[in-house]
Amino acid sequence: MRTRVAVLGSTGSIGRQTLEVVDTYPDRFEVVALAAGYNVALLQSQIDRYRPLLVSVAREEDRPRVHARTVLAGEDGLIAAATAPEVDLVVVATSGHEAIRPTLAAIAAGKTIALANKETIVCAGELIMAEARRRGVQIRPIDSEHSALWQCLSVPHRRAELARVTLTASGGPFRDAPLERLEQVTATEALAHPIWKMGSKITVDSATLMNKGLEIIEAHWLFDLPFEQIDVLIHPQSIVHALVTFRDGSVLAQLACPDMRLPIQYALAYPERLPATCQQLDLAAVGKLEFHPPDLDRFPALQLAREAGQAGSTYPTVLSSADEVAVAAFLHGELRFTDIPGVVRDVLERHQAPSGPLTLEHIAEADAWARAEARRRIEQARLVR
Repeated sequence: MRTRVAVLGSTGSIGRQTLEVVDTYPDRFEVVALAAGYNVALLQSQIDRYRPLLVSVAREEDRPRVHARTVLAGEDGLIAAATAPEVDLVVVATSGHEAIRPTLAAIAAGKTIALANKETIVCAGELIMAEARRRGVQIRPIDSEHSALWQCLSVPHRRAELARVTLTASGGPFRDAPLERLEQVTATEALAHPIWKMGSKITVDSATLMNKGLEIIEAHWLFDLPFEQIDVLIHPQSIVHALVTFRDGSVLAQLACPDMRLPIQYALAYPERLPATCQQLDLAAVGKLEFHPPDLDRFPALQLAREAGQAGSTYPTVLSSADEVAVAAFLHGELRFTDIPGVVRDVLERHQAPSGPLTLEHIAEADAWARAEARRRIEQARLVR
């Protein structure tokens, strides 16, 4: 029987590549639900190809523009797509915080989750992982680094034997640029990632290394790891995606060509490994693999994220929300590249976490507050200039 798949964020980069994997293995996977944002034209072409039972769009006003069996909108539509009885596996590939409630709903409905949305775990990892454990639901990470950790940690071991794990980062386009040059970085330059082709927000986050900081928080929740056991190395070739070091000094690493279709395919087909559909790794052609410790003067966002993760509660939400606003301001020419982590730091310093256990309401309130505070800080900086 084919695995019946819902793709939340079907018109984004991960969503499109997920559908490429489905196209490669039509005998293994069937698309039964699609949810997308504002690219209605691309969504319609996907509907025409896959004939899903249910479709969701971001805005109510776009519903008449979409022709499918059932068309819903907004958060209710995302939840319906994630919990439809016909769905076996939900690919969560939307961007931003809007995936938190649909992911929780999918877990409550007993769906297997293939997770590519960072904010879901960064902001609500405490709630998501507790609910997944309670329901016996598997969360399969799609992010290349977390997929790599998942594969390395699947090798039988006792937790006491684990010394540390290491996430790798390419370092982005500015890893070797003089520090004084970074103040003049343009949006076009920041979006020119040397390895990966991604959406604009995550590409800028890769250039600041905020993306890797968010991945530290994700690894903490996904694999129940203390923060002090999670390291980061700059690895320009992006061939080694993660490493696991054991107390005897042995190191396991997952290596692959930088192609997101590989972790997507692994998440969809797990525990089976399907034949490769992307470029095969040729280490002789690669020639060398380099590793360097991250420069925290160049990448202050990395330490900000680690501290926010250690603080817990709503601090990771504030980190994520303030960063999203600051990156958008940079892309619109309202903020310098080097000002992004400064805005995030200022907002974090002004935040006071609520008392008591973390709730969805706390996350929503912190999200709204952080966005407003970040915009206020950016406007102040603009007026000063």
